[in-house]
Amino acid sequence: MSVLRSLESKIAGLVEGTFSRAFRSEVRPVELARKLAREMEEHKSSSLSRTYVPNDYRVFLSPRDRERFAEYEDALAAELAGYLLEHARRERLTLLSRPSVEFETDARLGLGEFGIQTRLAAPEPERRRSGAADDVGSTMIYGAEGEPVGQLEDRPSRPPERPLLLFDGKRLVVGPAGVTLGRSRQCDVVLSDPNVSRQHAEIRPRGPSWVLTDLGSTNGSLLNGRRIDAPEVVRPGDEIELGTSLITFELE
Repeated sequence: MSVLRSLESKIAGLVEGTFSRAFRSEVRPVELARKLAREMEEHKSSSLSRTYVPNDYRVFLSPRDRERFAEYEDALAAELAGYLLEHARRERLTLLSRPSVEFETDARLGLGEFGIQTRLAAPEPERRRSGAADDVGSTMIYGAEGEPVGQLEDRPSRPPERPLLLFDGKRLVVGPAGVTLGRSRQCDVVLSDPNVSRQHAEIRPRGPSWVLTDLGSTNGSLLNGRRIDAPEVVRPGDEIELGTSLITFELE
């Protein structure tokens, strides 16, 4: 069994029945492991006899993705750190200490995106003795397809435009994490329509765009009169049909 396959099996065991539901967001643990190893390789520094790599890793997630990781975040971080340790040993790379992985939230990231920041951190006693600063790298963003899409530091601190939903004479501002729509009172947007499922659809940020996703509803979701089978980007003026409810998406 490959190291990545073994990691996937361990994580699946950690979260048991919640595994597939939790990772519907497209951020997959195995993809995180691959990109963490890539960032380790990208930030190597060589001396006469050794090749040093970062030992401290921060993974930045969108608010919605972080929420879905919350129940087993610590266990997942431990598994990813163990994978990095094994990767370093296999590639004969030198670590100043056992790798650590921490998760943080950043509203500049869209659903399915994640950022990774690396740091070469000396052990605490040595850092106090030398007074040297840690070598902190930039935060690389990886998109839903696993490809690098830029640096988090280059993202604006807040979106230049706010998304709006117009329906039944109401004007609802969508927050940075997006919204769920359905009949359930647990949804962000409650639709009193018997043709709408309890949790019918959601609109979430993905990079600079907003994406509509059907949540396995009974009657499906339509975008501009066409039923969607996969997440689709919504644009100003687009009409979303859930049951008999008509919602217009706008930006301001």
